[in-house]
Amino acid sequence: MLSAIVLAAAAFGVSLLTLYTGFGLGTLLLPAFALFFPLPVAVAATAVVHVLNNLFKVGLLGRHVETGVLLRFGIPAVLCSFAGAALLTALAEQEPWHLEFLGRAWQVTPISFWMGLLIAVFALVDLTPAADRLRVHPRWLALGGMLSGFFGGLSGHQGALRAAFLAPLGLAPPVYVATQAVLACAVDFARLSVYGISFLAGRMEGLSSAGEWALVAWATPWAFAGAWVGARRLPGATLRGVRALTGALLLAVGFGLMLGLV
Repeated sequence: MLSAIVLAAAAFGVSLLTLYTGFGLGTLLLPAFALFFPLPVAVAATAVVHVLNNLFKVGLLGRHVETGVLLRFGIPAVLCSFAGAALLTALAEQEPWHLEFLGRAWQVTPISFWMGLLIAVFALVDLTPAADRLRVHPRWLALGGMLSGFFGGLSGHQGALRAAFLAPLGLAPPVYVATQAVLACAVDFARLSVYGISFLAGRMEGLSSAGEWALVAWATPWAFAGAWVGARRLPGATLRGVRALTGALLLAVGFGLMLGLV
């Protein structure tokens, strides 16, 4: 019961924060799930909520999708998401590292270290003022798809990279949101297929019990509710103090994973 309450509050809170901190749903929800599940399971659980959230957006705005961008960016993204997801599977199979520092023994799994590093790096990038102004020339759209897809498959961190490559295209807001949502869904479906195959092959932990699936199902509507409340009650402008605090918490979680403390 306690885990359900905490996870619902976390899903609601992080979804609400995405509306005005600049961080994506996957970026904030992954650390929340990591508190309750092993990291490979947390990544898969986050992907389930993420894809459902984006399917909702597609249902609302799907008719506005820019087909040319979808193909140029989406095909490389989907192909590289398979590679990122395969790397996650390989990391999940690695034995823990046994370290000694200042007379104390530490045990860190490779997947925890690299996932923590990615969370910390992307948090730092999101907190850097120059990141908001980062724009990449449209000729590099396919490269953007490759990078976004790979990191999306590996850890779910795909939104910031996707935005940097799509923003310079000058798409109208409905077209931009719809195209982003379809691209995110494509990557999520691709990586979930790899996670599922790896789970069935016994290579990676997954959502294997009714209780775990129930927690994910429970968290999903709370994430939707957070987005709904945020869109109606909170100011549209980014609140720098809250964004800085959120980034600091992400950094703490990232370093905690790297040190084996989370």
